[in-house]
Amino acid sequence: MKQWTRPWAMWLVMSFFLAACGASGPRIKALVGTSASFPPFESVTQDRRTLIGFDIDLMKAIAAKSNLEVEFINVGYEPLLAGIADCTYDAGIAAIPVDDNLKSRMSFSDPYFTVGQVIVVKNGNPTITGRDTLVGQVVGVQANTPGAAEVAKIPGARAQTFPTIDQAFNELINGLLDAVVADNAVALSYTSIAATNLKIVGDPLAASNYAIGVCGQRAELLQRINAGLAAVRADGTMRRLTQLWITNGKR
Repeated sequence: MKQWTRPWAMWLVMSFFLAACGASGPRIKALVGTSASFPPFESVTQDRRTLIGFDIDLMKAIAAKSNLEVEFINVGYEPLLAGIADCTYDAGIAAIPVDDNLKSRMSFSDPYFTVGQVIVVKNGNPTITGRDTLVGQVVGVQANTPGAAEVAKIPGARAQTFPTIDQAFNELINGLLDAVVADNAVALSYTSIAATNLKIVGDPLAASNYAIGVCGQRAELLQRINAGLAAVRADGTMRRLTQLWITNGKR
């Protein structure tokens, strides 16, 4: 009997260890920044206490799949990018577009969402029908976003920048702007609400991919995030979150 006691005991210890560690290895902590001013991807509840949105739910799902302990912190968009670059934050998720400038400052996960920049106007606007008709028009954009970059390429378009896309859309709804250029997912979340009296016109101006920014020194974290992202694609979580937040226009 003594011959079997020790191996059996060792097997039990190893079983508990593996269960605690999970298939992806020991649990690791990550401080994840976001900028909760870009619904439906990230925003806060009316009491300002709880982060909600597609990105928030996605990061939680990735953490569950990859044995990550995630703590969120809500900061401005520019401080978020700077914080990921200097590793103040381990990672960041905030509808961050992958471009060459940001790739030189941080690592990126595999893309998780593809968006195009679209033009939104008030219903009944007969003038703006596409890119070329933005000449001479006042166009709202969120600062330092692909939408802002696209409007800057249009000679004669009068870009008005805002810290958040919500502010731009509110100005449009109130008749203080001629149009807004924003990601198609964000635009859909506004135009799907009848009371806003808004519509999308013309063809998308450009396409870009969103990905999770990761501190360049956190290679293992990047691997965990990519593994978790693949898992939530495979089990249908990504599809369900897209239906909840994007297709159905939850805000």
